[in-house]
Amino acid sequence: MSMTDPIADMLSRIRNAMTAGHDSLAVPASSVKQRIVEILQEEGYIDTYSRRHEGPQGFLDIKLKWHAGQPAIEGLRRVSRPGQRRYARCGDIPKVRNGLGIMIVSTSKGLMTDRAARKAGVGGELICSIW
Repeated sequence: MSMTDPIADMLSRIRNAMTAGHDSLAVPASSVKQRIVEILQEEGYIDTYSRRHEGPQGFLDIKLKWHAGQPAIEGLRRVSRPGQRRYARCGDIPKVRNGLGIMIVSTSKGLMTDRAARKAGVGGELICSIW
């Protein structure tokens, strides 16, 4: 069975692992998912990740970050979906929780955070928000 939205599946797996209190999880790998996980690590939302080459696709092993028994990620939401794409210009990219969270944006210069997109002066597709 084919999956229509693999990014939403990855975000749901992360949310479910945090709710269940797991320290780590594995998701099927792709280059877009790997870049999203890299951004999460750069911004301090996850501890580490590694790519495991197993089978035709491989897996991303993600180690979640916890602070005093609470997950570092309070919430995540898929913004642009296959049935309803959301795009924004540079100046129209919304701030997440008044700048306390991040929005991951797919631009012509690659995937980046909302702050980096505003600094680079590019807009694009609003992938997901994390806070």
